[in-house]
Amino acid sequence: MTNKQMLAFSKTDLFAAHCGCELLDAGDGRAKARMVLVKEHLNGAGVVHGGAIFTLADFAFAMASNSHGTLALAINVSVSFMKAIKTGELTAEVEEISRNPKLATYAMRVTDESGDLIASLQGTVYRKKDRLPEGQA
Repeated sequence: MTNKQMLAFSKTDLFAAHCGCELLDAGDGRAKARMVLVKEHLNGAGVVHGGAIFTLADFAFAMASNSHGTLALAINVSVSFMKAIKTGELTAEVEEISRNPKLATYAMRVTDESGDLIASLQGTVYRKKDRLPEGQA
């Protein structure tokens, strides 16, 4: 799918939009997204909530795994948090590691504005036989 098609598809993820996720680029098993941090992303300790970091990575993961036009849904994700952050902007980059007709695996990196690694993730999707709905693909 083209980057333009993926940008249109990304608009259907209402939760990601609510959380401030923005797709920058996607296609051919890869994606890049960002999140500008606001006070609502902070946890009780005053640092960005792990759920916010995961949401950004998961959004980019969804865009990368659906970029082949076949509906893909996560079945497993592991995350390691490397560094706490309080302000700025986060970027998630996702790369396809392997893909077959039913399963695909992706590596995800979330970095801050300095390029420091904030979180590292790996996820697997189940690739359904369904194509993405017209208008969303």
